[in-house]
Amino acid sequence: MSSQKSAADIKTREILIVDDDPGQRSLLTTFLTSQGFRPTTVSSGEEALSELKAGAFKMMISDVRMPGMTGLETLRHARALHPSLPVLLVTAYADVKDAVGAMLDGALNYLEKPIDLDELLSSVRQALGQTSSLLKSKESHLELPSHVIAASPITRQIYRDALLVAPSDSRVLIVGESGVGKATVAELIHQSSPRSGSQLHRVNCSTSSPDSIDSLLFGSDDSEGLFTKSNDSTLVLEEVGELPSPSQARLLHVIQTGFFRPEGSQKDVTTTARLIATSKTDLTQNVQDGLFRDDLFFRLNVMELAIPSLRERREDIMPLATAFIKEYTQGHARFAATVTPCLENYLWPGNIRELRNAMERATLMAHGGLILPKHLPTKVQAAATADESGEANQRRKMADVERETILQSLRDNRNNRSVTARVLGISRRALTYKLQRYREDGYLNEG
Repeated sequence: MSSQKSAADIKTREILIVDDDPGQRSLLTTFLTSQGFRPTTVSSGEEALSELKAGAFKMMISDVRMPGMTGLETLRHARALHPSLPVLLVTAYADVKDAVGAMLDGALNYLEKPIDLDELLSSVRQALGQTSSLLKSKESHLELPSHVIAASPITRQIYRDALLVAPSDSRVLIVGESGVGKATVAELIHQSSPRSGSQLHRVNCSTSSPDSIDSLLFGSDDSEGLFTKSNDSTLVLEEVGELPSPSQARLLHVIQTGFFRPEGSQKDVTTTARLIATSKTDLTQNVQDGLFRDDLFFRLNVMELAIPSLRERREDIMPLATAFIKEYTQGHARFAATVTPCLENYLWPGNIRELRNAMERATLMAHGGLILPKHLPTKVQAAATADESGEANQRRKMADVERETILQSLRDNRNNRSVTARVLGISRRALTYKLQRYREDGYLNEG
């Protein structure tokens, strides 16, 4: 009977995931399982070889930089055991020399962290001989809270990614300008996760003083910090780029070990908090400027969600504005037709936060009734004539130049998104969302 069970277990062995980071393992396991695959996870190259000796897998996905046996060494030993085993290597460090060596050793592909889930799925299906490249997603039955608006293709893509990553314990980095809705996405991830029954905790690293941030996060011998309060829940580190250097070191230690020592205490405390970090600044640039630890950046950035500005997803403007006036007037207010060009032509530098404030003002000015252009801020009213002044044409020209630059760079780099994003100086997720927009607008046709 036991031998039959063992044979059945071996039959289910499909994808071996090798990574020392629990958050990365959780993300890959959750995502691949949602796509119908059967992953097995280990935390080291040595464990991977033990699994490979016990039986064959259809493919292996391995981190490159791990304590002990590296991913490249694991690849070479795996090749000796199973010469035809497809191997996909992933790393947070773009090292061309290692990439070339990996390809010479027979790696199927070489992906950079944070992993692009679409690229990952494409590589897995290629390795397993599957031709379909369609990503199973929750978008077709997307059920969002009433305060979450996802009218544009870009926004739907972001929420699709958020829902895909929510069931895992992986860390998420949410980036975007001030006011674009980073807090809303973080809350959605928490509410869609197994931790939703616990309270979500937040701390703003930019408004907390350097002297108080450690006490807030780690507590002391006589008071609990947020890492303790967030056990089995989610902790959101808002504007994590503002975290002082000593606190960055302590945060990295918590991520790597799962425990910390409160101030004044002689005992270590463990934490099971899931971390979500947000930033309105370019953390990559902060790393280059020596203001943010590169090892902490890579640990936080297991999955990145890059939220575009409101001006880049204009389909969301009117649905958001309508939701706001309904909220402020219990559904009684409505817009005059002449309001639409004002709202859609304005650039909204303050993004959703500015739009909400403008709608609150408009409902007050209109006494909860019909909202006219005169009830809007003067600068928003003036946007209705942007076409006549040539300002809209100038914006369109700038958008055209950006699109052609991105598409040409993509062609120059043989459709490699990782290289293209690096050349353009933007994140790969930001590039992915821009390409989604171009595809919807008919400028991009990918095979």
